[in-house]
Amino acid sequence: MNLKAKIKTIVVSVIYFTTLVLFQNCERDDICAESTPTTPRLLVEFYDVNEPDELKPVTRLTVYGEGLADNPTDDNTEGTLVYNTNSTAMELPLLIENEDEVTTTRFILEKDTNLRLDSNASTNSNIDIIEIEYTTTFEYVSRACGYKSVFNLINVTVNPDGDDADLWIQNEEILEVLVENESTVHVRILH
Repeated sequence: MNLKAKIKTIVVSVIYFTTLVLFQNCERDDICAESTPTTPRLLVEFYDVNEPDELKPVTRLTVYGEGLADNPTDDNTEGTLVYNTNSTAMELPLLIENEDEVTTTRFILEKDTNLRLDSNASTNSNIDIIEIEYTTTFEYVSRACGYKSVFNLINVTVNPDGDDADLWIQNEEILEVLVENESTVHVRILH
């Protein structure tokens, strides 16, 4: 084998091994896969107050974050998470604030929305407010997905201002304190 052939073999070998070392430790970081768990929403289910193990749909439920919508209608549902549907569950997005600081998020839950929307002035819906207190921690997922937030529930309160005499929500219960995925029910509301 002549000198040129040996040099060519050495150069090709160096390029091959350099490429192998560079790409061996790389991860696919251009796209965060849709199946990758990211920041979860708070999963709430509704149960019958008289039979606490039985799911009970809320009739014509409308849900929105406090200050995000004002008396939504069929023509304007902007800001609503659930609008005028019978529902046994809802997923609530929690605000992401500074890590390890207590954050409070409030949601408006309107039962019988259709009664507010109809033309009969003597019928009306029933609005309750729930207030959720929690802390946030950040967990690294990957270069593509970045960080996700995990929430630690401290308290869930119905009628936090104490000024509603006509509550449709009778009780609330935290089932899972750590909100790290959307496959577990975190809060149960009895009505």
